[in-house]
Amino acid sequence: MAFEIISTLLIAVALAMDAFSVSLTKGFTQNLKTNQILYYGLFFGFFQFMMPIIGYYIGGIISQFLASIASVIGFILLLAIGLNMIRESLEDEDESADSFSFSEVTLLAIATSIDALAVGLTYALLNESIIIPSIIIGIVAFIFSIIGIFLGKKIGDYFGGRFQILGGVILILIGIKILLGL
Repeated sequence: MAFEIISTLLIAVALAMDAFSVSLTKGFTQNLKTNQILYYGLFFGFFQFMMPIIGYYIGGIISQFLASIASVIGFILLLAIGLNMIRESLEDEDESADSFSFSEVTLLAIATSIDALAVGLTYALLNESIIIPSIIIGIVAFIFSIIGIFLGKKIGDYFGGRFQILGGVILILIGIKILLGL
């Protein structure tokens, strides 16, 4: 039992790393209000919670097809958002730095939780329960997202300036990592 909890926590931490990286980027590229920070945590946590459950119940032939294109979908989403961040950074700095979009948060949450879908498929193949692991995965992603934003704000405050280009590049690199299955 203790081994299962530890392994689930390790899986949750590994899955939360993309959400943490994106949150870190958002922390140093946007001046987010407290409720917006909470939205990031809730969206990332919710999608990290739901994707293993969805993966668990997909199964069969559909799961093989989705597994083959999931990395491409994640890459395309992160590439588009990263390129948009770079484009916005080259525009008027005051306009782009404070923009907040529910659609962007949703796309980022989906893109960073694609790996969790595969974890759900794995749990189904192992015939293990998915609810408790999904809850743990969601909570860890929520916590890591909030911590990432606060750390990003500190980095952004310390270094100031044009971190949005760096943020866009980081998102694109995360997308490439997902595409290559690293």
